[in-house]
Amino acid sequence: MTSTTATGRAGGFDAARVEAAVLGVAETKGFSGTVRITRHGEPVIVRSFGMASRRWSVPNAAGTRFRVASVSKTFTAVAVLQLVEQGRVALDEPLVHHVAEHVPGLDPRVTVRHALTMTSGIADWFEEDSPDWEAEWAALTASHPLYLLRRNADYVPLFAGKEPHFPPGERYRYNGAGYLLLGLLLESSTGRPYEEVVADGVFARAGMDASGFPALDDLGPDIAEGYLTSADGPTPYRTNHCATTPAAAADGGATCSAADLTAFAHALRTGRLLGAEFTRLALTPQVDERPEKVRGYRWRYGFGLTHLLDDEGDVVRWGHTGEEDGASARLYHYPHLDVDVAVLGNVSWSAGELGWAVHDALTGG
Repeated sequence: MTSTTATGRAGGFDAARVEAAVLGVAETKGFSGTVRITRHGEPVIVRSFGMASRRWSVPNAAGTRFRVASVSKTFTAVAVLQLVEQGRVALDEPLVHHVAEHVPGLDPRVTVRHALTMTSGIADWFEEDSPDWEAEWAALTASHPLYLLRRNADYVPLFAGKEPHFPPGERYRYNGAGYLLLGLLLESSTGRPYEEVVADGVFARAGMDASGFPALDDLGPDIAEGYLTSADGPTPYRTNHCATTPAAAADGGATCSAADLTAFAHALRTGRLLGAEFTRLALTPQVDERPEKVRGYRWRYGFGLTHLLDDEGDVVRWGHTGEEDGASARLYHYPHLDVDVAVLGNVSWSAGELGWAVHDALTGG
């Protein structure tokens, strides 16, 4: 384990309590990854645990880069809002205007806004909220080799011909296909690959020097290998090279350091990525994710961000989660504390409990 910590208490933020929460979960659950917590844009807790490479006995460190799975949707959303801000795309225009080459039959009522807020109603390339998702994932991977999914367009045949779940705008339903279409929109509107658009418009402007889109079978420095564990214990470990999509797409899979993720959250809210009007829009909740409260909060989705609201309607936290085989990520910002939290793990389903432990330590939950 490696660490850098600044302790103390100021304005309700108790670094010692938060660090104790991190250590408590990491040590009891065997967390493998990096946790970075900043306040006012400055690091106060940085902790790394476990191995970036079990094959070569390389430990995780503060600068280790991890796949962040669906946290990448936030990058896609910002890149699209940049085009809207420039007047090159309109939020409420039909999305099919930009993706007709790939999905000519897309319902013309589906707008760019619907895709951003996951209210399009279109079928997903894989329905993550299915009650039998494990069996369905096994069936999908048996019939469609994952190694062939390397570009946004490669996913289109997996959802383009399916019936929609509901009319556009009716309600929220988690949907990665809409973000894949937004990736195709970025490409058609700019004439450039999705990865270049995000690298220049988001990563470079936010100072995310360690972020990019390397595929699992690419070689690169300081990248953690992703691991799966058996169902009945922490060993043996298997790499995720045959278990998830090799290349990133607009709905997930970028590779970032923890420092880059907190730099992104800081750049977004301080206007380095969008002008004042669109920064406010990007950080404004848009639609209810569910009718009931969960953990005492009302959950609302915005433009690539989930917002937790308290009983007074104030945003307690915004951010995104990311899960795929061998990668588990959380990026959260707490506006009232001006605190950013990045939890990056290289073992499946490992970041959630640690993220909630930090949340409770920050909010007194």
